[in-house]
Order: sequence, then C-alpha cells, then structure tokens
Amino acid sequence: MDISTEIEALTKSLVRIKSVNGTKGERKIAEYILRWLQKLPYFKAHPEQAFGQIIGGDALGRANVFAYVRGTKAGGDASRTILWHGHIDTVGTEDFGALEPFATEPDALLEKLLAGDLPEAVRTDLATGDWMVGRGACDMKSGDAVFLVLLKYLSEHTDTFSGTIVLSLNCVEENEHTGILRGLDVLDALREKLGLQYLFAINNDYTCPLYDGDPHRYIYAGAVGKLLPCVYIHGCETHVGQCFEGFDASVAAAEVVQAVNYNTKLCDGYRGEYTLPPSVLKLQDLKPSYNVQTAQEAWTYFNDFVHAKSAADVLKEFLEITRNAMQHVAKRIDNEATQYARLAQQPVLPPTFEPMVMSYEELVAAVKKKRAAGRSDVLPSIEQECEETDAPATLEEELERMTIELRVDGQNDLREISLTLVRKLAQELASTRPLAIVFFAAPYCPANTLRQEDAEEAALYKKIEAIAKDIGKTTGDTFEMLQFFPSLSDSSYLKIDDTPASVAALYTNLPGGKKVSPVPTERIRKLNIPAIDYGVYGKDAHKWTERVYKPYSFGVLPRLILKTIEEFL
Repeated sequence: MDISTEIEALTKSLVRIKSVNGTKGERKIAEYILRWLQKLPYFKAHPEQAFGQIIGGDALGRANVFAYVRGTKAGGDASRTILWHGHIDTVGTEDFGALEPFATEPDALLEKLLAGDLPEAVRTDLATGDWMVGRGACDMKSGDAVFLVLLKYLSEHTDTFSGTIVLSLNCVEENEHTGILRGLDVLDALREKLGLQYLFAINNDYTCPLYDGDPHRYIYAGAVGKLLPCVYIHGCETHVGQCFEGFDASVAAAEVVQAVNYNTKLCDGYRGEYTLPPSVLKLQDLKPSYNVQTAQEAWTYFNDFVHAKSAADVLKEFLEITRNAMQHVAKRIDNEATQYARLAQQPVLPPTFEPMVMSYEELVAAVKKKRAAGRSDVLPSIEQECEETDAPATLEEELERMTIELRVDGQNDLREISLTLVRKLAQELASTRPLAIVFFAAPYCPANTLRQEDAEEAALYKKIEAIAKDIGKTTGDTFEMLQFFPSLSDSSYLKIDDTPASVAALYTNLPGGKKVSPVPTERIRKLNIPAIDYGVYGKDAHKWTERVYKPYSFGVLPRLILKTIEEFL
C-alpha cells in the first residue's frame, strides 16, 4: 500500500469515530490513535515514545496523544526538533439534517449526497471522485492521518534524518483549546528531558480557497489572534406605559452591535493582510421572565480577530464605540420624547439621562473607592465570605472566591462567569445613571506569525516559501505564503507576539482572570515555537458539504512535509 492510499484509508477510519467536541467520542478517538501508534514496530521497540495525556479534571476523560521519533542519521544535531500538531475533535453533525446518520460514513454519505439535491459547485466537485466527504474529513482528520502515516514512514527510515519529530494530537480545539493548553506541559517536559530545540511547528488544519476560482494552495506563517470584547449595560427600567422615563439597556446593546458588526474600520492589518471585522456572537437582555418593564440589563460580545493590535487598543476602540452608542440612545430618547410631547400637547421635559461608560478595571477601582469612603453596599455572598475569615478579604480575593465557586461544577459557561462578576460589581456601585462596562472574556487566542522585522523569523519564512515553490514546480501547484491562518487554531498557543503590557491590559479587564482564561502566556513565550500551517485542502468546513480534496491532501501535502524534514533535519 502506498502512502496516499494508506492516508485515505486511515482518514476514513478516523472519520467513522464520531468525536464531536464535548462528547466521550473525543476520548474514544484518542484511544484509537494511541493503539494505532503502539502497534507500529518502532513504538513496540520504544514504548515510552507514544503515550496519552489525560486532561485532569475533565468529566469526559478526554486526552491528548503524543509520540516522537528520533532520527539516526550520522552527523546531524539530535536536538533539532519539528513539532507536528493537530486536533482530533470536530463540531457537531446536526447540520446534516436527514443525512445525519451518514455524517461519519464517507462512502455512504457520498452516495446519498449524489442522489439528492446539491448546490451545483458541490455536485461538480463530488462527481469527479476526487473529494472525500464526512464530518471531520476536512477539519481535520485527514490532516491527522497525514501526520500519522508519515510518522510511521519516518519511523521505518530513521537513517534518513537526524533530530526529532514530535507529534501532538489534541482534544477540545473547537471551543476552549483545553487540549493544547494542557499539552504545553508535555512539550516543555520533552524539551527539558530530551534537550530538544523546537525549530517550528507544522499544523495540518485545513486550508481552502479564499474566493471563487482561487487557484492557490496556501501556507500560513502564523495564526490569527482572537479577543472577545464584551459590553454590559445597566439601564434605567420603566413601565412601557412611561417608556420615555427609562433607558432601555437592550436598545443600547443593539446600538453597540449596529456600530461594531461588519465594521471594516475595525479590521486589523499587518503587511497588507487584514482580519475580518468583528462579529457579534451574543446579544441578550437579562430579564428572567416576561413582564411589561423595559430591560434594565443587557449584554453583548464579539469575536474580534487581531493581527497586531494590543488588548489596550481593542479596549480603547470599544470604549469609544460604547460611549457614542450610549450617548446616541440618550439623545434619541430626548428627541423622541420631545416629539411625543408636542404630538400629545404635553409639556416638554428636560434631558433625562447622562450615561456613564467605563472599563472593568475602572469599575473595580470605583467600587474600591466607594468602599473606602464607607458607602459600600456589600453583596450578601461577599459579606458572608468576609465573616468566615479572620481578616477582611480584599475585593480581588472576594472576586477570586466567587470565580472559583462559579467554576466548581464545571457547568457554567466561562463568559457567563465573567458577566456575573461584572453584574455584582455594577450592583454594588449602584449608579443612578445608565452604565456600560467594557470588558474581555474567554477565550483568548494570541496572534503570532513569522514577523518580517525579525531577521531569523524572516529567514525561516523565506526558506519555507522556497520549499513550497520547489514542490510546486513538480506538482503544478501554485503556492502562496500568507502571514496568518485566518481561522482560529491551536497554533495560537505555541508562540505569542503580544507584549507583556498587552497581556496585562487584557487580564486586568477580564473578570475572573486566568481562573476563566488560563492561557500560560509565560510558558508559551518560553517555548516560542513558530507555528506554520501547511494543511490539507478542502471546502465547506463546519458545513454538511464539508469535503477534502484527495489528490493534494493525500499526495502533494505529504511530499511537502517530507521535503521540509529533508531540508531542516
């Protein structure tokens, strides 16, 4: 069996294991992969070099899988190491609808799809026989299969390279990135134990066309970053029969969304590459049930991709946007109240509302100041905590205890935990003015790339680019290097370009801090592994038409990776 055929067969086997994020399937696929590795002759001879890492405290018992192969070629540097990494979880299968029973059966699903109604572009692709379908076929079990089969091949040809290849296949990528975050412990331990020098990492997460008719095959020299800016609004409630007497928090939150969503002025650029603009992920009032009172509280949060912006930059942008939105709503209420008074022949009332906007850091400072002045209305839960200790707890200690309590059962959404802290502090502040708080929530995905301002990183960029172009000459593929993988990826946690000041600004304004967003920034900075995405080639990841292009993914990509090993090891 040749490498391409073996990769295709293994991809199908991995797809058949339903490993949806947040299910026991993630543990099942880790066990399958580890057994597959342990059956190889190399790992039978070196059993300590293929192992699992159970995620401590995880109710589902999910695990990462690690393996490493050491080259035996004479004259090389044994410390030189290339990391291969990927994820083993997938998104759900509900989007397949009536075809969901076949979502993890590539051959049966292909037959069903071709027999049904399909978008013309999808039908054209599938009719060629060059595409594999199924949940995870593209994102990214095919990429995992490429790594596994190539690791098997190199374990049988250790005399062709020197140095070390480390494989890290991680769980929980599709939401909280817990797998890679815990896996950093293993990567650091291997570095110390074996004296490894990580040159760079290769991720095989999927690549895709960036526009219709795009002929390129892309290699990404880094990973886009992500922040989750949030806005909490505490308005002034009123009965709908006196609507102009209140400041509706839901209207203000909607105004923020209107100003942020699709706003290309907020795109972040680096060397001519731009992120997509922020996208709203939640917009919600916080009324617990129906009544005829306007919303006193509301909140919203956004996916905000970054290439070079600091957390302080993003915070400043959102504070300005929120101030403008709050002022606009206040003016609108006054203007419409005036128009209504004239319409109803009633007295015109003076302007009613003067909104207040602050960051979470400023909110904490304001509550401290209020307490110091002796006007603190201590929350019952906090007051009770204070009574149980010999000395009064600081505000930071109280918030940390609340965070731990909220996390104790592992069921609370991390964003809701941060919101709860903000609401409690806003309640204690007890402002009589409409109040908006801008803060961050989990997850935090650091941006990284091979920065052209760094001579060593720029040289690595050019060498990878040259390898790809050399492969393209023989395969006919047109490769293009870009700085940032445009979708979220575990590669964010291998290298961090954010400055310590930016990280400090983030966590100062992230309620719950590292208790809710435990990114080990100093360990990442210590490891400092440049993260390059080679990736399989496919289309429609996270859609029921998800498919991977076999000729490139199972044929060209393995050659590209082996050529890279040849050049560096």
